[in-house]
Amino acid sequence: MVQAYILIQTEVGKAANVADEISEISGVTQAEDVTGPYDVIVRAEARNVDELGKLVVAQIQAVDGITRTLTCPIVHI
Repeated sequence: MVQAYILIQTEVGKAANVADEISEISGVTQAEDVTGPYDVIVRAEARNVDELGKLVVAQIQAVDGITRTLTCPIVHI
């Protein structure tokens, strides 16, 4: 299982709607609108890195109002 945090920048005023819509996507375990340089932080999981990439590109980035994403895979050292 691969887990990641996805940091999202949105259009002005769309953070709450983006977080709500993303929280309904399969594989997303948490989606919160926040303050700071990013507007939404998502925690997601997938079986492998390829599926995580597909989740981000095909489903999360397709949500209306997103301008940029940064995917940060979780590592256990």
